[in-house]
Amino acid sequence: MFQSSSMLAGTPSDYLAPLYHAPPQAIEALQAGLLARPAHIDPKYLYDALGSSLFTAITQLPEYYPTRCEAEILRDHATDIAQHAGKVSALIDLGAGDCVKAEKLFPSLRPEMYIPIDISVEYLHSAVQRLKNTYRDLNVSPIGEDFHHELTLPDTIPRSGRLFFYPGSSIGNLDPERALALLIRIRQSCDDGGLLIGVDRVKSRHVLEPAYDDALHLTAAFNLNLLRHVNQRLGSDFDVRHWQHVAHYDEDHARVQMHLQAQTDVDIHWPQAHRTFRKGERIHTENSYKYTPEGFRDLLTRAGFSHVEHWSDACGWFSVFSARA
Repeated sequence: MFQSSSMLAGTPSDYLAPLYHAPPQAIEALQAGLLARPAHIDPKYLYDALGSSLFTAITQLPEYYPTRCEAEILRDHATDIAQHAGKVSALIDLGAGDCVKAEKLFPSLRPEMYIPIDISVEYLHSAVQRLKNTYRDLNVSPIGEDFHHELTLPDTIPRSGRLFFYPGSSIGNLDPERALALLIRIRQSCDDGGLLIGVDRVKSRHVLEPAYDDALHLTAAFNLNLLRHVNQRLGSDFDVRHWQHVAHYDEDHARVQMHLQAQTDVDIHWPQAHRTFRKGERIHTENSYKYTPEGFRDLLTRAGFSHVEHWSDACGWFSVFSARA
């Protein structure tokens, strides 16, 4: 059982899976995306150690409202959220990053076990070490995994009382059908537990676009760093100086789209292939879908969840949903 830090003692658990290695099919998919027309790169490559650090900085920007709105909801409605979630034997944090969001829920949810999952293992490692030093009576067991493609949890995590936590509206990076598939996998991974998830809502482009193209150009650096990560994974020779960050809101599909646009003709090589990008040609790097409360409630219901509740910030810009398995 979780206790306050002044009462902690004991030895935390070891890693369940300390390293994430991209399988061959992931590299094949990365290459196929670069050769496609138009080209695209999976947004998971935004999150290496540097990318994760840049994103943490982005969440502090005045333009980036989702983190503030979600924090407001989780703070102001903590009691109601905990009551709806029920007993939490394992808090499973999807895309945990620096683990700060989940950590703020420890006092209200009082989990017996905390399972942070992230593809950026190096960044996750430092956060986990901090938690293990602070909460010595809490079983902290991280997993390095790309949960968008598979969600594999060890048998040591009890199926009863699992609460999946997916904050930050990261579900918006998936198109609605892929989002539904992930929600179904989550539902199938818990017997009598549930899901606590942050969802960004449809709103004016005058609010949305600055959140993805800020005045300090941190989001541009975050997007451009993806090319450095791809170079490491694929052995390619992208030069970030030849590319420009572009973000815009597509009202027809209720999504913000991020691209990298070639500023000149460039030839990109890697061991298996090469491609020429013409000036002005783009690589699609991320979608961020926005939902109405009714639309996301329907998605949760289709995934097999029930007893759905949601809470909003004062501006009505963001929602946190709690759904029971």
